[in-house]
Amino acid sequence: MNTAVELMRKEQQRKLENYRVLNKTAVRGKILFTGSSLMEMFPVEEFLQEEGSDQIIYNRGIGGFVTDDMLRNMNEQIFDLEPSAIFINIGTNDIGDSSRTFPEVLSHMLRNYEEILRQISERLPDTKVFTMAYYPVCSTGKENDPAFINRNNQNLPAANKAVKELAEKMGYCFIDVNDGLTDEQGMLKESLTIDGIHMYPEGYRIVWENLKPYLYALR
Repeated sequence: MNTAVELMRKEQQRKLENYRVLNKTAVRGKILFTGSSLMEMFPVEEFLQEEGSDQIIYNRGIGGFVTDDMLRNMNEQIFDLEPSAIFINIGTNDIGDSSRTFPEVLSHMLRNYEEILRQISERLPDTKVFTMAYYPVCSTGKENDPAFINRNNQNLPAANKAVKELAEKMGYCFIDVNDGLTDEQGMLKESLTIDGIHMYPEGYRIVWENLKPYLYALR
């Protein structure tokens, strides 16, 4: 294991331990955001404060997580909180694996995603579940970057379609939160992204507005 990966894993373990502690005193039956870094970086607490909302949303995203990681840590990321509603964004790092073809990574991700949803259905049968669309990317000038070999704006819509079909199969809701994120070429707007994949708060504010109808319905 190289140093960068080792450091990332140590940081992930630190976050998991932090969540274990926080989950002990968290209020049960609230809203949960969970997934990888695309969820971890969502500044939901700030948005709630700005609006003076009394909704409680817990964020249990962990940067670098793939679906295998979530399956190993379902208690910390989901079950400990006994949420009444879950918004999930997981799988983009599976898709970003450049060591395998897109059909291979998509197939693996979907098998794991189905198992995640199956466990939620079994353990939390009354919980509302919303699977979120993967955000578009901006690969301008990064065409040879391994991070964009599979995770590109040709494959991500196919992945979104597959997750939508999976959600419907499991009786859950799929939300396309991407309206307003793209430029004329269908790429994530450069002004909204840090590195072509992750977004600044301005990007999340657009996603937040797209999520509001679903959040308001949970009041």
